[in-house]
Amino acid sequence: MNIALLGYGRMGKSIEVIALNRKHNITLKIEDAEDVLDFSNTDVAIDFSIPTAAVSNIKKALDAGVPVISGTTGWLDQYNEILDYCKLKNGTFLYASNFSLGVNIFFEINKKLSQLMAGVDGYNTTLEEIHHTKKLDAPSGTAISLAEQIIEHTHYKNWTLDAPNSNELHIEAKRIADVPGTHEVNYNSEIDSLFIKHVAHSRQGFALGAVVAAEWIKDKKGIFNMKDVLNIG
Repeated sequence: MNIALLGYGRMGKSIEVIALNRKHNITLKIEDAEDVLDFSNTDVAIDFSIPTAAVSNIKKALDAGVPVISGTTGWLDQYNEILDYCKLKNGTFLYASNFSLGVNIFFEINKKLSQLMAGVDGYNTTLEEIHHTKKLDAPSGTAISLAEQIIEHTHYKNWTLDAPNSNELHIEAKRIADVPGTHEVNYNSEIDSLFIKHVAHSRQGFALGAVVAAEWIKDKKGIFNMKDVLNIG
């Protein structure tokens, strides 16, 4: 399979290593938004660029009829615009806030736990995420996904990075050197505490998941997510 890398930072380089090890070819590598992109001989594009480049690069791939896997965060205020554009182009698009198999299982645990806790009084819910100091956005896309699951099933109305009021879910976003990604959801009461936690030891899980998603989505049409790829949930 021929893969275009839209974004060639640390994630892009990790994806390249795994893709080559799995006998794929890299046909294009870019680091930022570019006016003209050559998608000839490209089967799938994988976008791990920067927020200001993601929308433009994704649209160019869709214009070329190339399926797009995107893991870039920080641009999701335009997410629905991309979905509409994909439909307009009869294209193929998959976005995930996190491509790790473990994290996607963690999402399912978080959803179930939030459903169980919804009927129990006396608990305050908080969420903490830790990433490396080079991560541009805060909170992480994974933290936002976790928060949205909790909000869907509990009394919380929205999330905040600031001091929360009674109907806001507080997310604490920390940036520490060389931390690939840690996410923890806490339920605290005067009697006890309950928490779930996922710790990534390296970027390899994210990179592998992106390549697996690219292998899965090739020759498909439509809008997908990692649940489709992994057949979970």
